[in-house]
Amino acid sequence: MSGEGPAQPMTASKSPGLTGIAAVPGDKSISHRALIFGAMSLGVTQITGLLEGQDVLDTAKAMRAFGAGVTQAGQGAWTVQGVGVGGFTEPADVIDCGNSGTGVRLVMGTMATSALTATFTGDASLRKRPMGRVTDPLSLFGTRAYGRQGGRLPMTVVGAKDAKGIRYALPVASAQVKSAILLAGLNAEGETVVVEKEATRDHSERMLVGFGAALHVEKSGMGQIITLQGRPTLRAQSVAVPRDPSSAAFPTCAALIVEGSDIMVPGVSQNLTRNGLYVTLSEMGALIDFLNPREEGGEPVADLRVRFSGNMTGIEVPPERAPSMIDEYPILSVVASFSSGKTVMRGVKELRVKESDRIDAMARGLEACGVTVEEDEDTLIVHGMGAGGMPGGAVAKTHLDHRIAMSFLIAGMASKKPISVDDASPIVTSFPIFEGLMTGLGAVLRRDAGQAAT
Repeated sequence: MSGEGPAQPMTASKSPGLTGIAAVPGDKSISHRALIFGAMSLGVTQITGLLEGQDVLDTAKAMRAFGAGVTQAGQGAWTVQGVGVGGFTEPADVIDCGNSGTGVRLVMGTMATSALTATFTGDASLRKRPMGRVTDPLSLFGTRAYGRQGGRLPMTVVGAKDAKGIRYALPVASAQVKSAILLAGLNAEGETVVVEKEATRDHSERMLVGFGAALHVEKSGMGQIITLQGRPTLRAQSVAVPRDPSSAAFPTCAALIVEGSDIMVPGVSQNLTRNGLYVTLSEMGALIDFLNPREEGGEPVADLRVRFSGNMTGIEVPPERAPSMIDEYPILSVVASFSSGKTVMRGVKELRVKESDRIDAMARGLEACGVTVEEDEDTLIVHGMGAGGMPGGAVAKTHLDHRIAMSFLIAGMASKKPISVDDASPIVTSFPIFEGLMTGLGAVLRRDAGQAAT
């Protein structure tokens, strides 16, 4: 489990031009949901392209613990024998969600309106993350939650019996919270309504409709209003998981900053609620071609051709774009360091409650690498040093955060001196083939003996 075993230091050094095909794993968000919706359906759901990172594997174990039959049929191919809405059985042991905030919050929502009790825990990083943003709205269904001080794991959740649908306006833009409420609403009588001022990733809504739920989305002066009819009969489906745009961000951004690079990244999701990074990179002058647009598994996808882009310039990223790229700000801050001028990222306070305080982690790490950074509670500003301008030469603390680890390793591929991370082990939670994929493109990475982070 990430954060519980020995640290795995790793170093990235200046790399030659990256070339080849970067076939990144399946989308993590959709993989979680495919397993959960399959478990809540009647019949056998067939999944292809499932991300087999630890986060998703922990969700598969959770669905087994609640009574669903989850079986691996081949690489990326899984079957889920569902138990139907309201068909979960009480787990016999604690549900360990590892490093996954998405997994634990969605699973809590899934069982919140069933008359059973479950206890959840996770690794050292997940046990620091607040769960109140999910358990507070779930309490409106009658669900009770008992956790550590500050609403943290380990936490015991007592599901509500004979729950009624609720109406809830999201106080912050969060697809995790929205999805947890909708999942709870599946086993509640009547309608559950979620109002979001800013649109967040819509994978749950798309998949609910695909599995047969009665769900309606309308726009109003308040934002998006999502209405779900409770207690539907969900039917098993075949789900083809598209490739993860968040994972694709790492080889994409590496190719943009490593001189001489020219790579292909096939089949990447272009869902409008997930493509904010790619819009931003294009505005900065990145050489990215979006080829062969099509639909796979109900999601728009395209093949990306990405080339070294030595003339990128910093921009101001509009705060309303944050929900569509919230996981990509760490790697964007690296690209910003290799651009000219300053890149201003506002509306990013959500980063402070991810696997780590990502604003602080990136700011301190970039400063150690010679980059000038400004920050406040809701803003990160990076003063770019141009192509090849980052001095590097630091050891960055990852704080058990997979995206921090990968971001600094990508930076080291283009900086003047190597960049190390104190622990690359969390990368397995979301991108288990990261090391092999990047070295296959020509990146220079090495595993190190123990070292102290600065």
